[in-house]
Amino acid sequence: MSPARALRLLLLTLAALVLAALLGAVVALRLLAPQPGEWAAPLRIGPWRGAVSVPAVLRLATAAPFARWLDGRRLHTRWGPVQLRWQAADRSLHLQCAPCRLPAAALGSTPLQLQRLQIAVFRDFEAVQGLVRADTGVDDGPALQAWFTGRLQDGGLALQLRLPATPIADAYAVLAPQLPELQQARIGGQLALQASWQLPAGALRVQPQVEGFTVQGLGTEALAHAASSCGTPSRLQPNDWLVRAVLAAEDQRFFEHPGYDLHELQAALRANWTEGGVRRGGSTLSQQLAKRLVAGDERSATRKLRELLVAVEMEQTLGKARILQLYLDNAPWGGGLCGAEAAARSYFGRSARQLEPAQAVWLAAMLHQPDAQARAWQNSGHIALARAEWVTDQLRGGTRTRERRAIRQALPALGPPAP
Repeated sequence: MSPARALRLLLLTLAALVLAALLGAVVALRLLAPQPGEWAAPLRIGPWRGAVSVPAVLRLATAAPFARWLDGRRLHTRWGPVQLRWQAADRSLHLQCAPCRLPAAALGSTPLQLQRLQIAVFRDFEAVQGLVRADTGVDDGPALQAWFTGRLQDGGLALQLRLPATPIADAYAVLAPQLPELQQARIGGQLALQASWQLPAGALRVQPQVEGFTVQGLGTEALAHAASSCGTPSRLQPNDWLVRAVLAAEDQRFFEHPGYDLHELQAALRANWTEGGVRRGGSTLSQQLAKRLVAGDERSATRKLRELLVAVEMEQTLGKARILQLYLDNAPWGGGLCGAEAAARSYFGRSARQLEPAQAVWLAAMLHQPDAQARAWQNSGHIALARAEWVTDQLRGGTRTRERRAIRQALPALGPPAP
């Protein structure tokens, strides 16, 4: 064969390979193209940008021929490095992310830092099932292990997840190993959870169950005689209007929960998940006090877990009356002002125990966004009236309908702005 003929044959062969690759890519993209209303994800290959069907990708990734090609591959993702492994014996695809950043926008802007996250996926026609395991990176160490099932339907994935009863201490070891409190805390109790989620945009429904949650060793009993740095204590009584208004605004089940309110946590999680960020808080007064005195203001899931530990122990060492008193004497009221007595005297020129019902509601409503509300009052003589009216409607403790009506009528006239 002459050199010219050999060169032409080589060029034709290369052209055929390129054409075959292009045709294969076109066919693959057509197969992965999302149908109308189907769950889609963006895809970029070089200069080309488009979208692929997530259900189609899931079917392809868990099909034996393609899954074998994935075996041993390593992906670099925004969550961390992901190692893929295919087990032909049970036709399962395994993913391991270590270390792994788990987004938790519903709880804060900072992701959870997991040492290792493992997912095993088994597919049977239009259904998937498998196992999710998060652990400390040690094979026989503490772990969270949940089972899931899912069905491809309506262009998305209907997912069900179940975490069986697991020691709460193990959950803390996995989710927040860096917390200094874990060095001395003795944590008891168990956590179980069921969740359902219609991906991609459906509501997330979480049903946690907590039994026997106890915390010892953090030293919160020292707060029994702690003095506030916010000035003169208010010495408010349970029936004083400001106490009733604060409970209405911030924690209506304060005397019923053990430091955390699962009902409020579920509602906050649903709302924040829908909004993609922290829009509603589910913290009790005990948790807010723990945040104020110990955990700090960082918006992260780790901080929430820290304040929960402190809140649960405070409930067990201090009791409701002392927690309520500490909260009122340390709560922020905007512009660097804190403590109920200081707030009452600054905004209304009278003691906290002498506040009129509408004045008490006004101050309680400010706790939602104290700095913003303080600026609004300073600039215009008013805060968010809708919030104050909502607090009025939540008043309990024997508040009569005519009293609520009188408070709502008095709210717009409050002012002038604080000097």
